[in-house]
Order: sequence, then C-alpha cells, then structure tokens
Amino acid sequence: MSFQVYLQQAAEEYGLSLTEKMLQQFDLYYQLLLEWNEKINLTAITAPQEVAVKHMIDSLSCLDEQVFIKESAVIDVGTGAGFPGIPLKIFRPDIRLTLLDFLNKRVKFLQEVTDRLELAEVQCIHARAEEGARNRLLREQFDVAVSRAVARLPVLAEYCMPFVKKGGSFVALKGMKYAEEAADAGRAVRLLGGSDCRSVPVKLPGLEDKRAVLYIKKIKATPKSYPRKAGIPDKNPL
Repeated sequence: MSFQVYLQQAAEEYGLSLTEKMLQQFDLYYQLLLEWNEKINLTAITAPQEVAVKHMIDSLSCLDEQVFIKESAVIDVGTGAGFPGIPLKIFRPDIRLTLLDFLNKRVKFLQEVTDRLELAEVQCIHARAEEGARNRLLREQFDVAVSRAVARLPVLAEYCMPFVKKGGSFVALKGMKYAEEAADAGRAVRLLGGSDCRSVPVKLPGLEDKRAVLYIKKIKATPKSYPRKAGIPDKNPL
C-alpha cells in the first residue's frame, strides 16, 4: 500500500479526517523526508506504515482544540525533522508556526519542506532553545510551545516554558515514563511559571506502547534568570 493509504487508514482509526490536500501534503513531506534522510540523519523510522503512525499521527495526538486555539502562535522547540510542528500545521493551517532547531542542516530541510508544501506563516529558526528563549522577539510570545522526544521533562520545561506567554501552554509528547517525568518536573514547572501537569494517555493505531501528552498551563511570567546558559539545564536540571 502507498503511504497515503496507510496514513488515511491510521487517521480514520484514530478519529481524524484528512482532506485530499492534507494527504498530498503529508505524502510530499514523507518523500522529502526519505530524500533528505540519505544526506543527513533525520529519522531511523522510514517504512511508510511506521512513519504514518509513529511520526504523523503521533504528532497530531497532542492537538487539543482548547489549547491550540484558532490562529494560535505555536513554537516547536527542538523540532528535528519537523515533528510535531509540520503535521500540526498541515492539519491546522490557521496556526502560526515557528520551527526551532540547533542544527542548521535540519533547518534547511525544514525550509524546503515549508516551501514545497506551500505552508504559509511558518518560520524556521536556527538556534539553541536556551539562546532563542532570550531573544525578545521570541520570549513569551507564543500561545503554545510544543516538543517531542527532546529531553526529560524537568530539562524540557526550562527549554520551552520561557517561550510561552502567560495564559498559554507548554505541551510535551512523552513515552512510557511520562508519569514519572511529570512528578520529577513539578518543582521546575512551578519555578518557571507553570501550573500542575495534566496527562492525557495516547493509544496510537496498531501500537501497544504506553505514551501520553502532557499539558502545562503558564500562569505567571518565567523569571529572567531562566533558561540558564547552554548546556546547564541538561547537566543540572532544576
């Protein structure tokens, strides 16, 4: 079966309806992913059925309409090959998306995907999260900061929460240890201006593994001392 067929079936099983245009954009994204993956390391998952479920549908699993409000400004921190940001933008063209990654080669890939898919209101930025969050044009400018498979939650919170405006949300897509990570991150989240963590378990089509999306509301401004300098959050988590 083709990638489009796998994706459509997985989407229907998950309860999502994809238009013909969306399917075409997802398919082109997949083709570009395979093409660039031969030049730079973007993903170890390349089989069409696996990409459809483990990358595309997984990325869309965080799409809570109460969090991703209409025309919301969204930043994908440490986006890598564009997950979850690009699938979210394909499915929700109204969001204003920023893709942030520290590796310039990946940023060039993301820019080509954005151009070839004709995605409007997307900016691709080459920067470390610790540096980007100190840029006044980015700090506390977003309704949502989202991240997937970047770091443990106590570290990831310091990378992401400074980007979120008061009243917005930090959204993390997590694997089987999500409850443990949420408990470990409680102090860091409060220190960075967040409220209690809301966990929503996720069951992807055909997979039995344990995963969840964590939602954290930003209730006050992040202190100016955070994030700390590059490398420190990872070595010495809050």
